[in-house]
Amino acid sequence: MLGENTGVRPLTKSDWEDIRAIYLEGISTGNATFEREAPSWDKWHNSHLPYCRLVAEKSGKVVGWAALSVVSDRCAYSGVAETSIYVSEAARRRGVGKALLQRLIQESEQAAKWTLQAGVFPENTASLTLHESCGFRVVGLRERLGELNGTWRDVFLLERRSRVVGYPQALDED
Repeated sequence: MLGENTGVRPLTKSDWEDIRAIYLEGISTGNATFEREAPSWDKWHNSHLPYCRLVAEKSGKVVGWAALSVVSDRCAYSGVAETSIYVSEAARRRGVGKALLQRLIQESEQAAKWTLQAGVFPENTASLTLHESCGFRVVGLRERLGELNGTWRDVFLLERRSRVVGYPQALDED
């Protein structure tokens, strides 16, 4: 569904303005993040892992991005990361998000991540559907987790356990 002239590649600092613009589009929906403004490159760079950073391009233009961030500094959680995935408004519902998330999963397993988690507003049905289509499951609802623009918001916590990293045999017994 991505079509010709579309691909996923590693994200670089030179992509930042496009990434920032797509992030701002997500912020403007009110259903993508608690953030109210896009961070600087330095803040974004320092809050995401230095690997598993991807962009989707169509005809040479960045139309989406995905990255991982640390869940905890504790060594027991070294294989757990949180996903961020954003697709430009013009490229939504065209398979860009799925291509990014599938590649992010693949690269995360190569980087020894056994669990990926995501926090998604219940109103963001497209993100919930995307994550579930890639093997994530809802593990809980965090009620009134945070306030955004004067409204307390719930957040679904989703996770995906790898079947190739960690202890996949334990998952087969579930």
